[in-house]
Amino acid sequence: MTLNMGPSHPATHGVLRLSLELDGDKVVKCDPVIGYLHRGDEKIAENMTYNQFVPYTDRLDYLAPLANNVAYAIAVEKLAGLKLPARCEAIRVLTCEMARISSHLLGIGVYAMDTGAWTVFMYTFNEREKLYTLFEELTGARFTTSYTRIGGVTRDIPDGWLAKVSAFCDGVERTIDEVDKLLTRNGIFLERTEGIAT
Repeated sequence: MTLNMGPSHPATHGVLRLSLELDGDKVVKCDPVIGYLHRGDEKIAENMTYNQFVPYTDRLDYLAPLANNVAYAIAVEKLAGLKLPARCEAIRVLTCEMARISSHLLGIGVYAMDTGAWTVFMYTFNEREKLYTLFEELTGARFTTSYTRIGGVTRDIPDGWLAKVSAFCDGVERTIDEVDKLLTRNGIFLERTEGIAT
């Protein structure tokens, strides 16, 4: 049997189409169709300064917008031959890693939710909210931050912010341990995820 999943399917959480061939409950072949992701950003950028385009990079991957800002800025900086201060690079790395954690928390959470493990989704979403609070303290925005600028960032880190990030890291580690237990000891989750693809 062939099953079309997407481009607007509740389990894809984005605009991706998957053409799946199934043998019972097992996926035996998957053909992704990624053309739905194109929005013409390159054309839009042609009529802007480099810094004016930064807000658009927030929307390239809404799960980790800070990382998109940085990737774009690095490309422009390399073309311009700019060398950044070590502190700026460290701030960028830290915020990108925090964005990656946020993205992974959502990925684990919605995957668990789609398989019936709502508690895990609530745990991971709670941790993401803590990250968004930290992003807001740093950038002034919770989600599409536009924090990066060509040659730097919009502002330095506030006093006491790194201690809050450290406390978050300690807490999220405990939460991930709990999430691991909730999933790997959950018979329904295991039945729905183990041995279903070849």
